Parts: sequence; structure tokens; C-alpha cells
Amino acid sequence: MTARKGPLSGLKVIELAHVMAGPVCGLMLADMGAEVIKVEKVPGGDDSRRSLPPDLGGEAAAFLMVNRNKRGIAVDLKSAGGKAVLRRLVATADVLIERTTGPAPWSAWAWATRPCARTIRA
Repeated sequence: MTARKGPLSGLKVIELAHVMAGPVCGLMLADMGAEVIKVEKVPGGDDSRRSLPPDLGGEAAAFLMVNRNKRGIAVDLKSAGGKAVLRRLVATADVLIERTTGPAPWSAWAWATRPCARTIRA
């Protein structure tokens, strides 16, 4: 991947969010040069993948719009292996964007080897 340019170049963001609010937050950071890694659930990925119509080549236009300039990974967060992957990602991140249903899971899960400098609850 080529080096990102912009005022947030060098910032690593993990996006653990779905549908609209969290992904738009990640989009703004990515558009300003941050490296944003979107973590999607297994199975099925982000629910906005199925928000049709409109679509572009079978992919939901809404999903494509709010996830441009991001890298993505699908992780089973219910498995030990998936939790380990997420732990490694968060340990090296500057920012964590989370949008989950219910209470904030991070304090209960305590997965990170170190807390992110910033956590955005979208």
C-alpha cells in the first residue's frame, strides 16, 4: 500500500463500527490521510453491504461510499483466534472507532494490550 497523504498521515485507526455513524467517522479520518482498517463481522460483514438499491456492480452504493479509502478485514470476534487478531490490531492503533449495540464492550472485554490514545464511540 502506498503512503497516505494528508494532515492525518501516519495515524492508524481501527474501525469497529457498522452501518452509518461509525463508518462516516472513519471515512472522514481516511479522507484526511489516516490509515483506517475496518473490522467486519463474520458471517455477512457490515449490514450496509445489503442496503440495495442503489448498487454499483452488485455492491451497495451506501457501503462503497462510506468505506472508500479504507482497508478491511472480516473477523469472528466470538472466537479466540478472532479476539487475538483484534487484540493485535488495537495494540498498534492510535484511534479506535466503535459502534456496537448495548453497553460499550471494551471495558468488559479488555482485549487491548494497551488502550488506544483515543476511542471514539460513534
